[in-house]
Amino acid sequence: MNEMLSSGIELMLIGMGMVYAFLAMLIVAINLMSRAVRRYFPEMPSKFPEQSVAVSNDKAVIAAITAAVHQYRKKYNNG
Repeated sequence: MNEMLSSGIELMLIGMGMVYAFLAMLIVAINLMSRAVRRYFPEMPSKFPEQSVAVSNDKAVIAAITAAVHQYRKKYNNG
């Protein structure tokens, strides 16, 4: 029984070692690919200026959303 237990522990350690080795190789490969992409395909500057998030204050957009909500409530609250 002692021999089977030691064989099981040995097999477990070999399996876990293989998993950790594969994960380490995967991390190295991902880092190398990331460096290659950043080196050979640099990020291009945007042709359009950055727009702020506060663009949604447009009165026409607010009116359209209000009308859509009103129609939805009118259609489904009576049902």
